Amino acid sequence: MPILLISLTLISGCSSIKELEIFTKKVERTPLNLDPPKSVKMERVEWLVITEKNYKEVFEQLKKNNKDIVLFGLTDDGYEQLAVNFAQVRKYIILNRNILMRYKEYYEGKDSAKETTRR
Repeated sequence: MPILLISLTLISGCSSIKELEIFTKKVERTPLNLDPPKSVKMERVEWLVITEKNYKEVFEQLKKNNKDIVLFGLTDDGYEQLAVNFAQVRKYIILNRNILMRYKEYYEGKDSAKETTRR
């Protein structure tokens, strides 16, 4: 008998469950308010190529201009690697700029991303 009472209570309790209503509401995306990164102003670097044939002239010119004679050397392979590294940095910057533009496009629409690209 107690089993019958428990079963009836459970069954009658289940009948009072209401159907779940699901509805969607469109939510406006908040603008990112990201300014595009400003261009980097690079300072001018003067390169001196010193060889076996011109080192005396270069050193004399440096002394004449009251410059310290200090050598920072690169081999031709080292210079090539430096150029490759700068190319990789440039590629990284371009990639991240594109990612930011995609986020801006997603949050604010395509027109906003195009405006930012033009700046």
